[in-house]
Amino acid sequence: MTVPSAFTASLSPAERAAYGRNARRRASRSCHGWYETAQRRPDPIEVIEDQSADRMPELVPIRYGRMLESPFRFYRGAAAIMAADLAPLPNTGLQVQLCGDAHPLNFRLLASPERRLVFDINDFDETLPGPFEWDVKRLAAGFVTAGRANGFSRKEQNSTVRACVRAYRERMREFAGMRTLDIWYAQDDADRLRELLASSNDKSLDRETRRRTAEAAARARTRTHLRAFEKLTRVTAEGRRIAPDPPLITPLAQLAADSSTAGREKELQTLVDGYARTLPSERRHLLRHYRLVDMARKVVGVGSVGTRCWVLLLLGRDDDDPLLLQAKEAQESVLAAHTGGERYDNQGRRVVAGQRLMQTTGDIFLGWTHVVGLDGRGRDFYVRQLWDWKGIARPETMGPGLLSLFGRLCGASLARAHARSGDPLALAAYLGGSDRFDRALTEFAQSYADQNERDFAALEAARRSGRIRAKPM
Repeated sequence: MTVPSAFTASLSPAERAAYGRNARRRASRSCHGWYETAQRRPDPIEVIEDQSADRMPELVPIRYGRMLESPFRFYRGAAAIMAADLAPLPNTGLQVQLCGDAHPLNFRLLASPERRLVFDINDFDETLPGPFEWDVKRLAAGFVTAGRANGFSRKEQNSTVRACVRAYRERMREFAGMRTLDIWYAQDDADRLRELLASSNDKSLDRETRRRTAEAAARARTRTHLRAFEKLTRVTAEGRRIAPDPPLITPLAQLAADSSTAGREKELQTLVDGYARTLPSERRHLLRHYRLVDMARKVVGVGSVGTRCWVLLLLGRDDDDPLLLQAKEAQESVLAAHTGGERYDNQGRRVVAGQRLMQTTGDIFLGWTHVVGLDGRGRDFYVRQLWDWKGIARPETMGPGLLSLFGRLCGASLARAHARSGDPLALAAYLGGSDRFDRALTEFAQSYADQNERDFAALEAARRSGRIRAKPM
């Protein structure tokens, strides 16, 4: 997988920086503050319905129900709408590997293979190369939307966005002065969190943040595969099996029989076999120590609801030696129609390759596959562990100061991910040392949060008119 780039190893640092500054001619830093609804803007409900067309129809109402819980929930499921809104705007042409859905809840604590907690991006379903500012704009607007959900004043919302974007800009300038391998090895681990806390001048907030950070880390360390095993399985006459919680978790045997259980079992065994071939040889060896014993369909996320997602229970030595994998359908990125970049023969491979490029640490069982289902249609999947020390942020519980600190951490982490795939010298030169870009993104974030609320209202109107059916869940 390659990221389109204007740079080669033969360019000098001065030439790379000049390229970044010249990008201001294509898109000035101030122009990013502008957003207003395009005259020929696609109907947001049509955009969402187009996404739902190839999803499991019985689950689509759950997706709409979750999106209608709040404007922030709607925002989490509206990446396709925002991609269509960003595409016509002036862009820098400074390419990076984009997350594609960089809202605040897609940043969290994760476990490294060395069993250390790190802070990183977690969701790469929409990853694709594109202009760096698309990710920054989605993150910035997400913080305004979260701040509004918490009842923050406009000044408090803007403070959070400014903190986030400033952290992105300043971290990118740090990377511009670093050696290439040092950038690649950089991690946002516990030491980085302590640096962030130490940089705060608010001593009372610092004490509160230290307490909340310690609690979040402790919770993340309890979210192991063994905890998932205890929560999601039960003892049956046949041994450990996945516990039903329909429609959110539905074991294979309880699914409506559009086909035989035996046929579906064969399909999922094929999925595991194909996925195993994408793992490095030592990981394939490790996987061979487990046997597949149960499978269940799982409803995940907000924007992903309705895509095919399976929980796979594997056991090793005995019933107390589990491995829980999640096989999630990978569809074309919402960015694909707007970037003109390369196409992929397997969308699961796209997700995995993008994740490996952006994350400093990854799941040792991360892989992909292609499966022809019982309906005769081929679908792509990526596979990873279900839980592995994942600490999920809860912005709805954060006050203004704490949300600003969380914004700083997200902005800095996004800069690290972009520096791995893009050119930090060019990006830093474009961003510059002033706060012009920060101020522009703050204006954009407010305008786009307004647009998000209008789209949320449109979905609610579609529900009331019967155009869509929503099921609270």
